[in-house]
Amino acid sequence: MNKLGDLERLLRAGHIDRRQFLAGAAALGVGAAAAGTLAGQALAATPKRGGKLRLGIGHGSTTDSLDPATFENGYMALLNFAINNHIAEINSEGELVPEVAASWEASDDAKTWYFKVRQGVEFHNGKTVDADDIVASVNHHRGADSKSAAKPLLEQVVDIKADGKDTVVVELSGGNADFPFVIGDYHVAILPSKDGKVDAMSGVGTGGYILESFEPGVRASFKRNPNYFKAGAAHFDEVEMLSVTDVAARTNALITGEIDTMDRVDIKTLALMKRNENIKIAETTGTAHYTIPMRTDQGPFDNNHVRMALKHALDREALLQTVLRGHGAVGNDHPISTSNRYHASDLEQRTYDPDKAKFHLKKAGLTELTVPLHAADAAFAGAVDAAVLYREHAADANINIEVVREPNDGYWSNVWMNKPWCMCYWGGRPTEDWMFSTAYAEGASWNDTFWKHERFNKLLVEARAELNEAKRRDMYGEMQLILRDEGGVVVPLFNNYVFAMSKKVQHGTLQGNWDMDGTKCIERWWFA
Repeated sequence: MNKLGDLERLLRAGHIDRRQFLAGAAALGVGAAAAGTLAGQALAATPKRGGKLRLGIGHGSTTDSLDPATFENGYMALLNFAINNHIAEINSEGELVPEVAASWEASDDAKTWYFKVRQGVEFHNGKTVDADDIVASVNHHRGADSKSAAKPLLEQVVDIKADGKDTVVVELSGGNADFPFVIGDYHVAILPSKDGKVDAMSGVGTGGYILESFEPGVRASFKRNPNYFKAGAAHFDEVEMLSVTDVAARTNALITGEIDTMDRVDIKTLALMKRNENIKIAETTGTAHYTIPMRTDQGPFDNNHVRMALKHALDREALLQTVLRGHGAVGNDHPISTSNRYHASDLEQRTYDPDKAKFHLKKAGLTELTVPLHAADAAFAGAVDAAVLYREHAADANINIEVVREPNDGYWSNVWMNKPWCMCYWGGRPTEDWMFSTAYAEGASWNDTFWKHERFNKLLVEARAELNEAKRRDMYGEMQLILRDEGGVVVPLFNNYVFAMSKKVQHGTLQGNWDMDGTKCIERWWFA
């Protein structure tokens, strides 16, 4: 079998052709039919260049912009990874590896980091990437007026400077063993600079595709970058991304061949789609989760007993089976998944308990509660159904949830972080520090619960500098406990990423760190 495996590898690498493979397989005693099947599988697994990939994406808004600091949804994340690169990336094996950086190293206390710039990387306008571009790209998110989601992540940066053309030196306020993850945040795209500034709206990056057109909330088109520095990537000649927020329309477009792939499959139609011989379904597990954030700076959610009552008033198991049909896991009111390194597995799982919900209502001085919950399927497929189910569960706790259905378009700019209580989703983050710093640290741009907790914020700073594994685990465990019992978020479910594609679309091992193969499908996939 090893010799047969060698033949398959030679065929995939192009060192032998199909006829030579069949002859070699026959010599090993493999029947003609089986050898033909193996040859077909091997050739399908070999990336090929060419064709136009058309994506139907369940995100996108007319308020989207090309400034990486503003990226807030899956559509712009895909566009970002098509046209831009970052200092580091999660590769197809799930490891953090250098991207525009060639390498990095830290001082012994992890307070000073040195990044070497990869040689020969060009922007789409022909400019060669140097250290000044990286410094300006990072500083774009650090200004006093910056509203970037990466701003709180980079507040630990005391100084960043170029040391010649090929080295960037970063000084931190405290040690951070995970800093390459932080500076590799997807907002921190490497852009061309002039006089220390970047033109964030130019759409010019170093990515595998050059942006040709962009109509926010509608479509974007790209052509392959002929000078892309990565070997074995960016296989399509052209790409077109359509924003199709209605899941039924997205599904129909895939079935009728108007698009080649779609994200966020409606689980309710999964069995029907599997019967279609021209479509295949993909599913990955990672850190993605659904949330129901409450604004803790507004009543009645400024009272923790109200928050606790609402957390106990939801039947998560019923939601898992009804909304996700089992394609995920129940949440415990914090965002750290079982795939994270410091997941607190010993933390008691919150369960549906109307009596406990009533107990907390009483502590809040209430016998009943009426609250509006804003929902749209833009938040996640089935979000409106989930809100309706929540209303039914909560009724037994004397809680009247008024479900307010919102339009999909503009949901992220008009509802999320504006309405006191709404449905939401998060892709999650690969490290605890990254997740907490983005969404739960005081003052974070995307702290959608507007939560402030002195002990939590203190632990956040101390844990990132703690190099003792056991102490660090204890700190992150305590932070999950604090969030579960005092935070402003209900985390009912961790959802698997479920997406679909035409059978002519091929790919390697799929990554679950983000949706659609780590949101790098445009760079990684190819046509058979």
